[in-house]
Amino acid sequence: MAQTKWGVIYCPREGLKNHRRWKKICNYLREKGVQFDFVQSESQGSVERLASMLTQNGYRTIIVIGGDAALGDALNGMLSATSPDGVEPALGVIPNGFGNDFAKYWGYDVNNYKGAIDQLIFHRLRRVDVGHVSLTRRNGSVTTRHFLNCVNIGLAAAIINVRRKTNRFWGIRTLSYLSSAVILIFKRMLFKMEFSVGGENVRHKEMSVCVGSATGYGQTPSAVPYNGMLDVTAVSHPQITKIFHGLWLLFTGRFLTHESVKAWRCKQIRFSHIDKAPVSIDGRVFHHHVEALDISIEQEKINFIIPS
Repeated sequence: MAQTKWGVIYCPREGLKNHRRWKKICNYLREKGVQFDFVQSESQGSVERLASMLTQNGYRTIIVIGGDAALGDALNGMLSATSPDGVEPALGVIPNGFGNDFAKYWGYDVNNYKGAIDQLIFHRLRRVDVGHVSLTRRNGSVTTRHFLNCVNIGLAAAIINVRRKTNRFWGIRTLSYLSSAVILIFKRMLFKMEFSVGGENVRHKEMSVCVGSATGYGQTPSAVPYNGMLDVTAVSHPQITKIFHGLWLLFTGRFLTHESVKAWRCKQIRFSHIDKAPVSIDGRVFHHHVEALDISIEQEKINFIIPS
């Protein structure tokens, strides 16, 4: 029965106690005749655990009601488990979190859950790439994670971290992000980084580096999540007026034209030193000091449900 039912993981928005939207989604799923079992996540770790459980129980379709971070957690849970018949589940999303960059790439309307469900019912599958990152902590231990969208090192990861704190007080998405960006921009964050990419060894102070399989919240706008390549952008030390110009280019999709941005395309990148820079993976901040990172890509690793 699990082979025909959807396994649905509901990830409430951070700090949200009212689940009216979930009730509407649940009612619409039933209205459309979708057979599903649902579980609700209570924390970051529970999303990964629930996705692993659904995979082990033979569900062929796993739907995440959440944002990029929840989708990334579910991906890691799926890949850590083995289905009983050896058939991997397809992964889908109904956007519900703050960051929905991967869903937006495929054309999902983040405010239209009915449209997302209608598209998921068509079950149009696309093999997509999965990024792989090994993080070496200062004590020498290594953690491995997978991602669909991007890895951020430096300012962008710090903005995500601060945004989560400011969102608890203001709760307004755009205001929360802009306030976080302004707070950190004026701190003039710079990190001494050493990394190897495309045969080039780079040693430079960088404000932010993004390694993207998809658009990376606008920082890797040319990335394609099925070509087996990673796009990399590094932002050096622009003047304060040029930072705001860069933000404008970021929001208008022309980030790569900024004079302080350098870009590469590769299959693998290694960071041997990142100067205590914060790191986020698919919008989830990694809360440990990282000394080194190895990032690579596995082409067309999983089935993702895309709009028809």
